[in-house]
Amino acid sequence: MKKVRKAVFPAAGMGTRFLPATKAIPKEMLCLVDKPLIQYGVEEAVAAGCTEIIIVTGRGKSTMEDHFDKSVELEAWLEARGKTALLKIVQSVSKLAKISYVRQPEALGLGHAVLMAKELVGDEPFAVLLPDDIVDAKVPCMKQMVAAFEKTGASILGSEVVEGAAISAYGCLDCTPDKDDPRLLAVKNMVEKPKPQEAPSQNAIIGRYILTPRIFEMIENVKPGAGGELQLTDAIKALLAHEKVYGFHYEGKRHDAGDKLGFLKATVEFALKREDLGPTFRAWLKEFPV
Repeated sequence: MKKVRKAVFPAAGMGTRFLPATKAIPKEMLCLVDKPLIQYGVEEAVAAGCTEIIIVTGRGKSTMEDHFDKSVELEAWLEARGKTALLKIVQSVSKLAKISYVRQPEALGLGHAVLMAKELVGDEPFAVLLPDDIVDAKVPCMKQMVAAFEKTGASILGSEVVEGAAISAYGCLDCTPDKDDPRLLAVKNMVEKPKPQEAPSQNAIIGRYILTPRIFEMIENVKPGAGGELQLTDAIKALLAHEKVYGFHYEGKRHDAGDKLGFLKATVEFALKREDLGPTFRAWLKEFPV
């Protein structure tokens, strides 16, 4: 069984929920405290053993490439002024992993974005991380999922329990918990954004996947939906006819940073955890007038 060495980051979306900020700045480059959203995901993938990062970009996304590239002028400026701590931070970003980029000419759905990475992925399993989903966990979420993949040899879908009407905003798993490991969910079917009363379970799919290379064949043969989009969910449903697929209940807290309120909550929580900011920020919050 081949190891998961490559991680794909779909990052070609327009980021309309954060306009006007995202008119000139990619949504993936918005910062939680002082680190861009996409860097959190790349660090998670690297911690899971991925050595190659594939970012699917689009028009106006070149700042992501600049961010992960070596900055000779900035490094020289910091070194000349003895700012060694900042220099190490800047240098560490460009040394995270081997990063490649592929352009998605049109935003035609998540499935289409993943398909753009086919040539770079090749014939091996790979991870997919959506930069919007930030998972705060002691053991990185993708590292947990890689362990589940090595146990099953099958595609793994990150999942969490979503109660009530909120399930209608997610893909939902029709699944059965594994008798030996209840965190593993044997998937029978998937329903995209079901009505709460029609949801087959409370197990929602979040923005973390490990997929076998056969998924590319499924994407290429899936019928486009509204707007000509190719949905990854439809391709995974087709994959079920050929291979086992599992959901996986990861340990950790997910922040939906693609939503303004979720982004604000994540910013506050990450700031409070910082040794350099947390105590002062917490004291200020307590004094803030309600």
